Amino acid sequence: MDTDSLTGGHYHPNHVAKEKSLLASTLLNFSISLTEVAGGLLSGSLALFSDALHNLGDSFAIFIAYIASLISKRGITDRKTFGYKRIEILAALFNAVVLIVIIVYLFIEAYRRLSDPMPIKGMIMLLVALAGLLANLVSVFLLRHHAKKDINVKAAYLHLVGDTISSLVVIVSAILIHFFNLYWIDPLVTILLGLYLLRETYSVLRETVDILMQGTPEGLDLRKVKEALEAIPGIRNIHHVHAWNLNDREIHFECHVDLIQDIRISETDTILEQIRQILRERYQIAHITIQYGFHCCDDTAMLSSGTH
Repeated sequence: MDTDSLTGGHYHPNHVAKEKSLLASTLLNFSISLTEVAGGLLSGSLALFSDALHNLGDSFAIFIAYIASLISKRGITDRKTFGYKRIEILAALFNAVVLIVIIVYLFIEAYRRLSDPMPIKGMIMLLVALAGLLANLVSVFLLRHHAKKDINVKAAYLHLVGDTISSLVVIVSAILIHFFNLYWIDPLVTILLGLYLLRETYSVLRETVDILMQGTPEGLDLRKVKEALEAIPGIRNIHHVHAWNLNDREIHFECHVDLIQDIRISETDTILEQIRQILRERYQIAHITIQYGFHCCDDTAMLSSGTH
């Protein structure tokens, strides 16, 4: 059996920048959360108070993302042969679930307010929402680049994008409430915000569950991979194929290779190098495990759930 691992548990400079951005965003959001709690209590605004709870939840979410990033750097051990890289996926899943719980709470509170509108101090609501908008914009800027490469950061980033949008909507609501006494706008805005966040959170939740279930990476067609490998001279058949994500960046691939001739293991190096090249260049697969054989299995189906 040949194995190839092109990326290890190395610590890259980008991780340092990512962690600093996560920590700065955590402190910034926690500060604005306390401000919005006070503002929500003083103004009587559900949207502002809900935004404060949302920001507080996001502060913990970003902090968890920060801790997960630190833990993921730990090396492999006898009991953790893949290291701790998947802790980032668990953190992303936890963040998504927490956000859904918060959204449900907002829906319940908004329904109560629609049934029984309450007076709101629009000017206090406006000033606090402006401060929240500024803090959220800074945090979004800090994490924007890292969110494109890391699902853990992406989950936290989506929290912040939602906060930014909610701050804008709360600002508009505060203006309408202050000048026109349209108190019903407050719970309505809360519901609209919740629906938006629910849609965004679902994509993260689906991706994290798929990774944890070791589903085939999105966009990877195993049948095309099989066809490409079977075109290599010397290979009769590729079967018992498995491909999965260790995290959102690393794809692992394994299969049985049935050879046309019964050759020495040392003679398989040429075939292995061709397999590596195809998987690297066409499918960005960096970790492969190949088991060679000559008429090795009765079951040569591409997929198999049995043990070998």
